Amino acid sequence: MNPLLDPGALSYPEAGATLRGPLPAGYNHLRHRTRVGTGREAFEAVGRAVTTFAMHRAVGLRVRADRERAEPGVRLDNGLGIGRLELSVPCEVVWAAYERDLTGFAYGTRHGHPEQGEESFLVELAEDGAVWFTVTAFSRPATWYTRLAGPVVPFLQLRFARLCGRRLRRLAAA
Repeated sequence: MNPLLDPGALSYPEAGATLRGPLPAGYNHLRHRTRVGTGREAFEAVGRAVTTFAMHRAVGLRVRADRERAEPGVRLDNGLGIGRLELSVPCEVVWAAYERDLTGFAYGTRHGHPEQGEESFLVELAEDGAVWFTVTAFSRPATWYTRLAGPVVPFLQLRFARLCGRRLRRLAAA
């Protein structure tokens, strides 16, 4: 796994905490794990979808990244919405894992993101052949409208994690 490159570009101080743990206090925490398939072929397909941002596109985000694959330092902007109503969520990849049975990455929020924190997306091939997808995140509001939304934001983050798992399960089955 690669180390964090540029912590000064991020909008929170605990960069890399989704890798090192424990998750920092003062944030909402999310851990969601779901089985998405079976076997090496499914693992590789799902890992590729996660690390090339195809999973993000499959759930409806408009992804603009300065590289095609997640590596520390890659900057991306996830757009949600249409036209003038598009919400821009700037992020930067803080770590990436490309191992035999573990693939994924985490990105952290950059200034201008409506939240502060980090989110990781990991795909694991277990010894029994099961392919697991895990989302781990810590976040807190960074704007007036996310503070106003209160508990709705963590609820939406969990829905996003579940939707990612469903899309990956379909991909693994194809």
